[in-house]
Amino acid sequence: MEKIKMTTPLVEMDGDEMTRILWKMIKEELLEPYIDLNTEYYDLGLEHRNETNDQVTVDSALATKKYKVAVKCATITPNAARMDEYNLKEMWKSPNGTIRAILDGTVFRAPIVVKGIEPCVKNWKKPITIARHAYGDVYKGSEMKIPGAGKVELVYTAEDGTQTKELVHEFDGPGIVQGMHNLNKSIESFARSCFSYALDTKQDLWFATKDTISKKYDHTFKDIFQEIYDAEFDEKFKAAGIEYFYTLIDDAVARVMKSAGGYIWACKNYDGDVMSDMVSSAFGSLAMMTSVLVSPEGYYEYEAAHGTVQRHYYKHLKGEETSTNSVATIFAWTGALRKRGELDGNKELMEFADRLEKATIDTIESGEMTKDLALITTIENPTVLNTEGFIKAIAKRL
Repeated sequence: MEKIKMTTPLVEMDGDEMTRILWKMIKEELLEPYIDLNTEYYDLGLEHRNETNDQVTVDSALATKKYKVAVKCATITPNAARMDEYNLKEMWKSPNGTIRAILDGTVFRAPIVVKGIEPCVKNWKKPITIARHAYGDVYKGSEMKIPGAGKVELVYTAEDGTQTKELVHEFDGPGIVQGMHNLNKSIESFARSCFSYALDTKQDLWFATKDTISKKYDHTFKDIFQEIYDAEFDEKFKAAGIEYFYTLIDDAVARVMKSAGGYIWACKNYDGDVMSDMVSSAFGSLAMMTSVLVSPEGYYEYEAAHGTVQRHYYKHLKGEETSTNSVATIFAWTGALRKRGELDGNKELMEFADRLEKATIDTIESGEMTKDLALITTIENPTVLNTEGFIKAIAKRL
């Protein structure tokens, strides 16, 4: 058969460890036999990021601005152990953080729901979509180790040279300090993205911060959301029969656990990072969650919500068998291909993405799955497949 043509490239960001192995298999088994893949390739593997002083990450984000659609493999955010393991020049920042800072926007993460994988929280009946702010906070923070007694201050120097100071802490011995920031413009984009997405999907929107403790930083988030809602979205929400609901983050966590699901939960950057892992794990598996960064300018970056599956990679290097779940990585590709097709008016590409997702879900629902799902499925006597076997089973259905 003739392969599906792509008129515009999408940006392809390769990654690290076991997900890099999955990436290659998915392309070879599920994509290249059917699509004449047209991608602009960037190697975001840690070795190459180190070689380029992380310039490759910046370049990939700028390419996403050019082509509007990207698909990203999971990548390592190095810690001290990775510094030694990869002989790094410096402890490079999170690639996701760098890309988010350049593209701005909001990350929407939702579980992939399949029959036979029931949520751990028994009253969850519908998916919970996490809307994660994609700029600033700890991901763009500056940190310092304090060697001994002394004073740490926040200092703002205005353009005219006048200064405003705020004491952080008077240290009487060693400690640590962190400075972080956000921008009103980015928070406004985050709010509008969340309200618009709620209207598009006809779902209630929840938002939560810790404004009782953080009376300036978190309270600014709360105020901006409320101002934009009142000015631009109040009537639209009422007409759509949906609601916007603000509460404290600790109250939101308690309410989420008792809810039936079926809404969007907007979170600040770090809260969204943590809560999306909790939600995806409770719905079945970290490898069963879609993730897309949507910027106000109309840039889309699709990725899996999980990490590089380091433990499986070390097993793979030893020649041992692995059973790694590739579903979220497959759905990153289908999301990007569908969006590329939508922007280009390429119906064939959009239909292929739908068929690949159906083949993936049908494979699991027929009882063929990776070990992580076999341990929690209600399907009797599931067939546990290894990493490659699962992708081949999907390829057969496709």
